[in-house]
Amino acid sequence: MEPRIQYAKTKDGVSIAYWTFEASGDCVVLLPPGGRSARDYDALGQALAHAGFRAAAVDPRGVGESTGQLEGLTLHDLAADIAGVIEALDCGQVHVVGHAFGNRVARCLAADRPELVRTVALLAAGGLVQPEPDVLAAMARCLRFDLPEEERLAAIRFALFAPSSDPTAWREGWWPGAAAAQATATRATPLEDWWEAGEAPLLVVQGLQDRVAPPENGYALRDKLGERVRVVDLPDAGHALLPEQPEAIAEAIIAFLRQH
Repeated sequence: MEPRIQYAKTKDGVSIAYWTFEASGDCVVLLPPGGRSARDYDALGQALAHAGFRAAAVDPRGVGESTGQLEGLTLHDLAADIAGVIEALDCGQVHVVGHAFGNRVARCLAADRPELVRTVALLAAGGLVQPEPDVLAAMARCLRFDLPEEERLAAIRFALFAPSSDPTAWREGWWPGAAAAQATATRATPLEDWWEAGEAPLLVVQGLQDRVAPPENGYALRDKLGERVRVVDLPDAGHALLPEQPEAIAEAIIAFLRQH
């Protein structure tokens, strides 16, 4: 099943492209990791459609055909972009899935516009427990296209993948301008604005070998919010998650959505 690209025009001249996987059930909006595109969700979008859900994977500002200023943003601005997509979908409350940086936008959206969000699923739910300095340094090298290919691939493996995983899935597909704007937006937004995701039910799917969003993040969220949060731990998975454990992720998310 090939997804179909559509566009949501929002205020201030912002145009957000999103890829739809058509089905007749509840809508699921998919938000990609920092500096990456909606096409990371091709396999999950197809799995959701086969399970009867209508999935829409979003390209954030600065990625693909999505446009809008990248200076001076906060997570609230990026969440408002997603609200515009949901309104364009015109399917009422939606389930939102956010991977890595996308989980911050998903949670901010749930806090800012609770009337649009039924549930939130987080893949790599970072933000509270920070990565070690050597991991941060490796993350920066992932976007250094002037480095020798093998050196950059080694950084991608170390920071984003479990040792047993193949990092070549993320060798390409990066959008450095969007990544820089997203990092600025994170720094400009207080943690308390988005961490608890409003009042929505939460699923956390996390890799036990995630160095960027250590599993302690998911446990802290569950400890604070109790029964609102379900945590699924995945062995042999790092921060990348989607290319590492696609079947397990699809199974966990579909089971959670069917409960709600």
